[in-house]
Amino acid sequence: MTIIELKNVNYQVGKRTILNNLSFGIKNGDFLTLIGPSGAGKSTILKLIANLISPSSGTIFYHGSDIQKLDPIKYRRQVMYCFQQPVLFGKTVKDNLSFPYQIRNKEVDLARLDSLLKIVDLPAEFLNKEINSLSGGEKQRVALIRSIVFLPKVLLLDEVTTGLDGKSKEIVHRLIESVHRQGTTIVQVTHDQSEIQVAKNVLEIKSRGLVNEKCNG
Repeated sequence: MTIIELKNVNYQVGKRTILNNLSFGIKNGDFLTLIGPSGAGKSTILKLIANLISPSSGTIFYHGSDIQKLDPIKYRRQVMYCFQQPVLFGKTVKDNLSFPYQIRNKEVDLARLDSLLKIVDLPAEFLNKEINSLSGGEKQRVALIRSIVFLPKVLLLDEVTTGLDGKSKEIVHRLIESVHRQGTTIVQVTHDQSEIQVAKNVLEIKSRGLVNEKCNG
């Protein structure tokens, strides 16, 4: 079953065409890796799917419905976008990890947060750490946990391991795989050759969004 479909999608900024007549589908439960040169439109595709920006023309469907006609708040709770540079707010880690509960008017589940922190090799006491004291890898782990406290249907990852050391990359990969095993569809953009080599479903984005499907293994 197709969960996301882009149909004849165009995206322009001024007179510059970023994506030209792009069409492809993403199956439910898939783990799709988008590759290609800088400027080809990979991050733009993720932002379009996340409904952070709107196509100049064409349609993006979620379960067969035009995402422009869906409630954006409800949609973004099901289709989560993670930035290359993690964006944290407030003063502490707990401020960030409590937020998904607050917007749903739910009581914070500390046991759930503790279990997620353990997956990424962080102790429960980490909740009280100030975000200004975190390393880049720790910030990315917190941002990812915040996105999956309530498991999304689709997780969009925009080069989330860029700049991380080997250990942090391994921890982030472990978390992403855990989320995928629980049924979340994942679409990632990466330039990391080690990630590309192990990716099984690869979509190469060429100039202005032309695509070339690949399959590794």
